[in-house]
Amino acid sequence: MIAAADLKKGTVIDLNGTLYRIANTQYNNPGRGAASMRAQLVDIRTGNAQYRVFAADESLNNLYVESEKVQFLYKDGDALHFMNMQSYDQYEVPLTLFGDDALYLKEEMELELSISDGLVIDYTLPTTVTMTVAEAEIAIAGNTAGSVTKRVKTNTGLSVQVPAFVNEGDTIKVDSRDGSYIGRG
Repeated sequence: MIAAADLKKGTVIDLNGTLYRIANTQYNNPGRGAASMRAQLVDIRTGNAQYRVFAADESLNNLYVESEKVQFLYKDGDALHFMNMQSYDQYEVPLTLFGDDALYLKEEMELELSISDGLVIDYTLPTTVTMTVAEAEIAIAGNTAGSVTKRVKTNTGLSVQVPAFVNEGDTIKVDSRDGSYIGRG
């Protein structure tokens, strides 16, 4: 059991038999009245999100979650496939769990999956991902007073704003937290 005031991002709770991952929290302690915790709950099975307000002292049923280092194998329709490098256990994860972060995944990439009762409920991507530029706009000479940037598309389909000197076929490093260009790979 966990107090609602102790909820934080990544915590997994069981409400009426449905597993939810906490995506965001906001603590509210007014001058008068009881403190509360507003949480964004993401249904692990469906990916649907909802907001819920809990009394700060309300007890919730949290689940034990273990973390495993895995390697990304491939994408198959709406499923992503991973393999634990020690035990060779394989996991099939719905694409909806990763959402837009699936664009950072490339074959043989290592990351962490959070698992509860054999079900993958969350993930942690590496902070920096090296990618190959598949498509690049042609840099136009002219306005060079500020930093000149252009948009490129990586081999996974991720769109990144980069300096004008980056060309098709170059490798770049991208920050997986915000999708920003870090440097050449």
